[in-house]
Amino acid sequence: MLDRLRLDEKRIDDVANAVSQVAAMNDPIGEVTGLHTTPGGVQVGQMRVPLGLIMMIYESRPNVTADAAALCLKSGNACILRGGSEAFHSNTAFAKVFEQALEEQGLPKAAVSLVPTTDREATLHLLGLHGIIDLVIPRGGERLIHFVAEHAKIPVVQHYKGLCHVYVDGDADFDMAERIAINAKVQRPGVCNAMETLLVDQACAKSFLPRVCAALKKEGVEIRGDEQSKAIVPDIKAASPEDWDTEYLDLILSIAVVDGIDGAIKHIEEHGSNHTEVIVTRSYEKSQRWLREIDASFVLINASSRFNDGGELGLGC
Repeated sequence: MLDRLRLDEKRIDDVANAVSQVAAMNDPIGEVTGLHTTPGGVQVGQMRVPLGLIMMIYESRPNVTADAAALCLKSGNACILRGGSEAFHSNTAFAKVFEQALEEQGLPKAAVSLVPTTDREATLHLLGLHGIIDLVIPRGGERLIHFVAEHAKIPVVQHYKGLCHVYVDGDADFDMAERIAINAKVQRPGVCNAMETLLVDQACAKSFLPRVCAALKKEGVEIRGDEQSKAIVPDIKAASPEDWDTEYLDLILSIAVVDGIDGAIKHIEEHGSNHTEVIVTRSYEKSQRWLREIDASFVLINASSRFNDGGELGLGC
């Protein structure tokens, strides 16, 4: 929690850079795509237009205030921002910067509005403003998103959690697989694109598991494994059925030995959250199957789940 709230000089620079990236992107509004002529001679296309007034409800990280404001403004939308009480003062400071900038450019400062209270009743009231607010986007923990989806009378874009997997195939480069696992779990464990479960092909489990577990333990990671994992590395904890569905957001990792790529896909279908899924393999055929069959917002081959980030992908924040 403290890591998510922290705003030091580097983080403020990162926020400013994210806003600058969005500002530098092409203006999406008015772009026409898919222009074609029907058999009857009618020309048809799609024009990108603003949605209107967007409400963002989020927790913890104050950088979301700046990210959301920048994205909404760039796409021609006004926004109402409702941050968590734990970051209220930081959110207020960011919102004032946007208000000042809007006024300086001759734009209405209300185009970026921060809800000036942390009272839950205010949120309930806003969620009922059908016909005024056009879309609500909750960003945070599962409880927050369930709360918004349950009470909103407006359309909601929702995603409940980031339960991300890395699958190490039997023919993987072990050095690469270890580096990816360490980065995906350790670099910043309290974020939604961190790995929560490591899946290892039974064909390489006896060779790979001891080394990757040793490397993870050096980084302070608590490991919880299935029966096959514990048989290979006896000093790890036994995983409970709940562990496979838990977003730890901490230095805790579940490990399961699976029957090749079929077993990995089956595990992800049962326990994944459609967020980010990684395969480490030398096989082109398996990598392409991963792309086709895994249902997630971001599917990676031989790269860390931490790359699922707007800035990393050149998409701004």
